[in-house]
Amino acid sequence: MNARIMLKLLANTQIAWKYAQIGLLMLPLIPSLGGIAIFLALASTWWQQYFVIIHRSLNQAIALLAVMLSITVVFAANRLDAFLGLFNFLPFLVAFAAFSTLIQTPAQLRRISWLLLISSIPVVVLGFGQLFLGWVSPQQWIEILGWAIAPGGNPPGRMASIFMYANTLAGYLVIVFILGLGLWLEAYRKGKRKSLVFLSIVILGNLAALILTNSRNAWALALVACFAYAIYQRWRWVIALVVAIASSILWAAFGANPLRDLLRNIVPAFFWARLTDQLYPDRPVALLRTTQWRFAWHLATQRPWTGWGLRSFSTLYEAKMHLWLGHPHNLFLMLAAEVGIPATLFFCSIVGWIVGSAIALLITWQYSSADKLIFFSYLLAFCACTLFNTVDVTLFDLRLNTLGWILLAAICGVVYRATSKPSVEFLSK
Repeated sequence: MNARIMLKLLANTQIAWKYAQIGLLMLPLIPSLGGIAIFLALASTWWQQYFVIIHRSLNQAIALLAVMLSITVVFAANRLDAFLGLFNFLPFLVAFAAFSTLIQTPAQLRRISWLLLISSIPVVVLGFGQLFLGWVSPQQWIEILGWAIAPGGNPPGRMASIFMYANTLAGYLVIVFILGLGLWLEAYRKGKRKSLVFLSIVILGNLAALILTNSRNAWALALVACFAYAIYQRWRWVIALVVAIASSILWAAFGANPLRDLLRNIVPAFFWARLTDQLYPDRPVALLRTTQWRFAWHLATQRPWTGWGLRSFSTLYEAKMHLWLGHPHNLFLMLAAEVGIPATLFFCSIVGWIVGSAIALLITWQYSSADKLIFFSYLLAFCACTLFNTVDVTLFDLRLNTLGWILLAAICGVVYRATSKPSVEFLSK
């Protein structure tokens, strides 16, 4: 495909791109309206670039994955539940194919980062109001907005804001925090003082909210992200600081005396007691992640080819453990149990190919350093999202599921454009 055709296609998608931006800005706070705008962007892109989309080999692999997931419904223990479970996947596969065509430049990635960071402000403000001011949303808000604010957090004492549950909010904040750091570093490099002040305030607010979700997984991913950015920037003092903070918290939680007791007087118990589970002692065995993971793997070995069907884990786990649980806190084990090992491996291979191609592009990057930084921030945010899903499952939240697929689609889109037209031109459009 030559440069003229590519630029013409890009011009034809400007309306879809505007819808996508509106949708991403509104999605966290008003999911219904944000979802409609994103759907309009998706439909417009498919309409305008149908032949481009269907002829890409990766999208053909995505279509095969959709067929494999659909076939598992036939063999499911509960076909109705499995059929309904498809809606957590198939629409997003269709969206991925569209958005990997619509979003293809670092300039677009930068715009999305700004939109997500700005839209996080009311989420964080509502979260602080929930924990410290006792804010509670009226019951009607669930019907109108699709969310509610639980008094004192959910679980109690942990910030959940408008995401219903603390871990879900943590997954969202990890993504926004990482993308925000990418924007901050770019502003720092360019000496944009006003942007730096604004970004610093918003990022610190996001970090404080992330800490108050009390999610150990999110804390670890935030530290790893800071460490990765420090390595990328070659800031040795930041690397040393991150290592010192992480080491102090870990030693206070699990280390030997006498240093452990000394550090416990320095490191707030909020951190080390959470890591050791002393904040939530005497948990039922059925609530432990290791118990859930073993059960999910046992299900996968019982039906390795087709699985038990989407949305089957909760029913089977309740029958065995007499405790209802929404998911096994690991996306990949859940997929292996519900759709079988072949479909799970095929899904992982598609995602792995995209991430591998992105890393290869990053290593051989020939364009501006600012664009490289933004692309790196997306790759880092998606990897954090993936790691988060090894100890939790975020696809049941529409907003988080949408963000995860858009991150992947944006990464894939830049890889497509870079490998099809290796020039500086496309990156500035």
